[in-house]
Amino acid sequence: MSVQLIIRNLGLVDYQSTLENMRSLTAERGPDTPDEIWFLQHPGVFTQGQAGKAEHILFAGDIPVVQAERGGQVTYHGPGQLVAYLLLDIRRLGIGVRDLVSAMEQSLVATLSGYGIEAAPRADAPGVYVGPAKIASLGLRIRRGCSFHGLALNVDMDMEPFARINPCGYAGLAMTQMCDLMAAPPRIAEIEQRLERALRHELGYTAGH
Repeated sequence: MSVQLIIRNLGLVDYQSTLENMRSLTAERGPDTPDEIWFLQHPGVFTQGQAGKAEHILFAGDIPVVQAERGGQVTYHGPGQLVAYLLLDIRRLGIGVRDLVSAMEQSLVATLSGYGIEAAPRADAPGVYVGPAKIASLGLRIRRGCSFHGLALNVDMDMEPFARINPCGYAGLAMTQMCDLMAAPPRIAEIEQRLERALRHELGYTAGH
């Protein structure tokens, strides 16, 4: 594929400003604008999808709640969670939304498999699971044939805030993270590299782009 893919490693960045940057890039991009994937972490924040119901936030406490236009219900982002935002022209890639979701899920499954963690998507609930527990969440928005938002993989974080919500709208949904399933804590920078390779492979980008 000749489409250029830019990878940005943004570190720990504010959710609201990142959301505005995603909106701006999506609104301004043209037919030749390169695709981008942003890897980052956020300070603690609850984000509510466009169809999100307020009753799924049980007790926000001191954690801000931000409305976003992605699909899905409420979720939590915090340090120690690897987030990847996919700003892609899916019409140019020749794929549909379901293809993109599947590529994200399979990239996560492959990345986790490399650490000896057996995970799988579920047909009835978007995301990736280890047994009954959710380890990664997905949420997308498509505008003018272009995607933004993306995925969040729980690596080594404070899981307590998930108890303040019905994660993704499911009361009592168990959440898990990589560090609780491994003998040694994983390095986020290394996971990021592996996930990038998996996404390139699943989406059909060549290594040189």
